[in-house]
Amino acid sequence: MSDHLRYWVGFHRVQGIGAARIAKLIEAFGDLATAWEASPAELKEYGLHTLLVDAVLDAREHSDLDAELQRIYQPGFKVVTILDDQYPERLREIHGPPPVLYIWGELIESDRFAVSIVGTRRPTKYGRSDTREMAGFLASRGVTIISGLARGIDAEAHSAALDAGGRTVGVLGSGLDRIYPPEHRALAQDISTRGAIISDYPLGTEPEGRNFPPRNRLISGLALGVIVVEAGETSGALITADFAAEQGRDVFTIPGGIYQHASKGTNRLIQSGAHPLLDPAEVLEILNLEQVTHEQAAHSELPAAPDEASILEHLGREPVHVDELRARVGLPSQQVNAALTMLELKGRVRRTGGMHFIRIAEPTAHYRVD
Repeated sequence: MSDHLRYWVGFHRVQGIGAARIAKLIEAFGDLATAWEASPAELKEYGLHTLLVDAVLDAREHSDLDAELQRIYQPGFKVVTILDDQYPERLREIHGPPPVLYIWGELIESDRFAVSIVGTRRPTKYGRSDTREMAGFLASRGVTIISGLARGIDAEAHSAALDAGGRTVGVLGSGLDRIYPPEHRALAQDISTRGAIISDYPLGTEPEGRNFPPRNRLISGLALGVIVVEAGETSGALITADFAAEQGRDVFTIPGGIYQHASKGTNRLIQSGAHPLLDPAEVLEILNLEQVTHEQAAHSELPAAPDEASILEHLGREPVHVDELRARVGLPSQQVNAALTMLELKGRVRRTGGMHFIRIAEPTAHYRVD
């Protein structure tokens, strides 16, 4: 993938080339390197209309793809594609997942336990307090907090997660080098050290209004559920809630006074079937996230028992049946079963069905781009 990564970045900079067209190009040409060098006639033959072919040719003529990669890597950013193992699994599940993600910071395995918290840019003092309570409670229990780095509720959610010693991920509607709003640059820096800032927009993309609804789709897509704290009737947070419902995510909202502007949108969500949230513990229960607390406790144990270490040595990404695993490690069934139970709690192995197991990344290990 590292040899062809430049071509993913190249095509991603062509407006109109999204996940579906990239998939068709790969199907037609075998890989994007070949597609990048294809003739105009070949590109048209495989479904690109004239204007799009012209855009590809223009990008090809004016792009230095190696320099573009260096521009990404030099500030410490990373880029992953939908074909990479490092691509977030929850995002891969949504309709039309972005083909390329730019990352500042690190995504780790435990970020699959994530909840998005969004809301108005002009919260009441009660909205700020509720946000900090929700985000702090969840983050302290191992749940990653996703939000959009915007003013108001988003910023409170990120800050509360960091203050609780937890992880948080900010999703931009601009390039990683165009942090918006600009006064959140320091907050973005803090997030990058204990989480990640991500974008599906190339470097240099300005924070235009049209970028934010697609950004909201990623905020919901990365999470198991979305909490809307306060939102007026036209709030962008309601767009996030709509995307969450389409993606099969649970939507939670905090009820408010019927005459409060900041609660009109959230109260409407409750009418539409959102979970009215009165206690942050309800999120753990409804999303079946109580297990995260147990995993967090198990992660802190020192060190892995010899039986667990032996099992990890004999597991990889390909599923292994428990009987074969017992034969490999040469341990009695009872010891193997006990060790597998602990490793599941620690998030180090996963049962894939039929008593097969795979090894997964350590919670402290970060995604890597070669």
